[in-house]
Amino acid sequence: MGERYCVGGYVKLAKLWERCRNDAIRHHREYYEKKYENNGDMELIDVYIDITGGKHIYQRPEMLRLLRDCSDGKVNCIAAQTHAYLAANMEELCYLIKFLNEMPYKIDIVTEIENYGINTITNDEQQLEAMHTMAERYADVRKHDFELWKIKMDKALGGNKGR
Repeated sequence: MGERYCVGGYVKLAKLWERCRNDAIRHHREYYEKKYENNGDMELIDVYIDITGGKHIYQRPEMLRLLRDCSDGKVNCIAAQTHAYLAANMEELCYLIKFLNEMPYKIDIVTEIENYGINTITNDEQQLEAMHTMAERYADVRKHDFELWKIKMDKALGGNKGR
């Protein structure tokens, strides 16, 4: 690898987890701490856990905190067990990828789902380029919707455009 990765572990849980919030947070925090202890070039910076029914990224406080940390250069790798934690649907995923791509720093994404995982660090099968192309094309076709989404993101981020 060579590069030093500052990892933000991200988890998005359904609102029903609110009943056992503390246990869920403890479990996921311990999971990421164990995963990244003694992990060479990867250092866990923080674990960001949203327990919410909000499907939009701009409605998730911990995702917004993670994106601020990415924008500030504190985190350069987002780790999630599945891409479904990152975005509720393909539209949100494309917008997120485009948003990350527009940041001043390269932000890698790593998910763990077998056979369908994302790993832009190893970049097998040129995933990074393919994801950027997909996101650009999707947002280009839906320019107006993407611009509205960015306005909502910028507002949610407190005027810090994440770029």
